[in-house]
Amino acid sequence: MSSALISTPLIYIRSCTSVTSSGRKWAAPARCCTAATPLAAEVKENRRELLKSGEDELEICRVLNGMWQTSGGWGRIDRNNAVQAMIDYADAGLSTFDMADHYGPAEDLYGIFINRIRRERPPELQETVRGLTKWVPPPVKMTRSFVSESIDVSRRRMDVASLDMLQFHWWDYSNPGYLDALKHLTDLKGEGKIKTIALTNFDTERLRIILENGIPVVSNQVQHSIVDMRPQQKMAELCQLTGVKLITYGTVMGGLLSEKFLDTNLTIPFAGPPLNTPSLQKYKRMVDAWGGWSLFQELLRTLKNVANKHGVSIPTVSVRYILDQPAVAGSMIGVRLGLSQHIKDANAVFSLVLDEEDISSILQVTNKGKDLQKIIGDCGDEYRRA
Repeated sequence: MSSALISTPLIYIRSCTSVTSSGRKWAAPARCCTAATPLAAEVKENRRELLKSGEDELEICRVLNGMWQTSGGWGRIDRNNAVQAMIDYADAGLSTFDMADHYGPAEDLYGIFINRIRRERPPELQETVRGLTKWVPPPVKMTRSFVSESIDVSRRRMDVASLDMLQFHWWDYSNPGYLDALKHLTDLKGEGKIKTIALTNFDTERLRIILENGIPVVSNQVQHSIVDMRPQQKMAELCQLTGVKLITYGTVMGGLLSEKFLDTNLTIPFAGPPLNTPSLQKYKRMVDAWGGWSLFQELLRTLKNVANKHGVSIPTVSVRYILDQPAVAGSMIGVRLGLSQHIKDANAVFSLVLDEEDISSILQVTNKGKDLQKIIGDCGDEYRRA
């Protein structure tokens, strides 16, 4: 934390402890009270962000729990342990979960989780929980019945009458069927089956076209990290003009932006931590395109200095840096449910304030890297290159 926050007295209030239907005791997470301290109010308000388009709105936690890790490749997921881990995150105030129709059992786990929340937690916690899912359809004709039936599958799996957010992905821009799909999704929103419509991995040009067609988009989920600053080149400008927000993933690069990979040499076989997950392998390729492992080590050392200054971790600094970028509403941290947890690091994001010295030191390194916009293209183009 910064010295200003350390020296500011905070008063914490905890609600009465209650006993759940399973016999476990539960107490609401501690929350900051604003007793003569405006910084406390700022920290509290900084936790959540309102996404809005016209009359559509959804408040989310600014640090989201990403559930790609349930799809296989990160270790075996035990259902009961995973659901309990989701409850632990929600109890800690990290109550927004991001998933997709193709993330293995993610939507099913959310359905079990939300039912436990309904039974075992008070209404005030349940009201803060959000389940954001994605629909990634095959390249077929987007008829009303096909779209509706696909959305109904997610509603059943997640056990909700209305999806908090449906984030839409489209593989091939040469096929204009994405506009048909989005118009059907807008109709389903009008029927109450979806609360808010969003996009994932759309580029700036297509976002503009979609908005010009009257689709009420509240956000676009894109890859964004200290290494990958492409969203700040074109996308953020359009978002600021239109009110569309960015939700970011890859913000800690699958764990590469962490102490675990500091002072390691991956050019020597078996000398460093193994790149043994799909996310580590994916983001190592981004590091290679950006500037290579040596420059990345310089970045990690700089981030470690900033982290030490504030008493936090490299991932916490990495997430805070992106949350402070224009148009960014929230950033994802992947969760390996029941296998490991990062509640402390995630919650530390909200009270961290990066100063001008911190930003300058980070920019001194990142400015040495290559422009990924020129190498890869705009947001989402990494999924559409031939």
